[in-house]
Amino acid sequence: MTRYGLLIDIARCTGCYNCLLACKDEHCGHDYPGYSAPQPMTGHFWMNIVEKERGRFPRVKLAYTPVPCQHCEVAPCVAAARDGAVYRRPDGIVVIDPVKARGQKQIIAACPYGAIYWNEEADLPQKCGLCAHLLDAGWKEPRCAEACPTGAICFGDTDDPASDISHRLAAGATETLHPEYGLKTAVVYRGLPQQFIAGTVVFGDTDECAGDVRVFLSGGEMHRTARTNSFGDFEFEGLTPGGDYRVRVESSGYVPRNFAVRTDKDIYLGEIILSRLP
Repeated sequence: MTRYGLLIDIARCTGCYNCLLACKDEHCGHDYPGYSAPQPMTGHFWMNIVEKERGRFPRVKLAYTPVPCQHCEVAPCVAAARDGAVYRRPDGIVVIDPVKARGQKQIIAACPYGAIYWNEEADLPQKCGLCAHLLDAGWKEPRCAEACPTGAICFGDTDDPASDISHRLAAGATETLHPEYGLKTAVVYRGLPQQFIAGTVVFGDTDECAGDVRVFLSGGEMHRTARTNSFGDFEFEGLTPGGDYRVRVESSGYVPRNFAVRTDKDIYLGEIILSRLP
């Protein structure tokens, strides 16, 4: 049996917004009876791009997280709808019936991801339907995945072991958005923004960037190693929020530096000056 899913790799997402624009192009002004009414030109983001500014000057990063409907197996919107106005297809796609759902504003409040929008003019809740009208017509993927230039959005049949998405899922290291909801989503992620620790190492005796210096990170049972680049920069990404870590910077002929760090937020340790051994 076909079971559709999305794997979104945050590390590959550059924030180009092609997925959002492709969704608008497909649905704004276009009526697909039985699937969806036209999407309004403004106010709806069926593929929403959540931007998160991370770190502090001079180490600032911007992470982009595409958030469509998660097509939950245990879908609160299905439970909240009357008269079967929202239903989950055998292939896993959750659809809002564009006729039966009219006037049912309670469907919006049922979604903990905020992925359902209210069309005031049509008196209708609306959301991403994974371009089910295209898939049923023989398309291999929805418009968002087709338009993604970096392959950050991977779509396919998760029940087919030969599919690209199955191969990527087999590599592991995937997670769901807000797993505490327990909704068994068809959309999974790799590399969701967590916390990072970064710094810049400088040789104090020469006042030069310290390249190729070893930096060790430890915390609990985790141990990771990095080396500074030619600008003296290092970074440890994907750390647990609220975790306690130790950072040790070592270079032959210099006094090691140690830091105790708690990742309540992204941490930039600033310039770490290494002094020559006496």
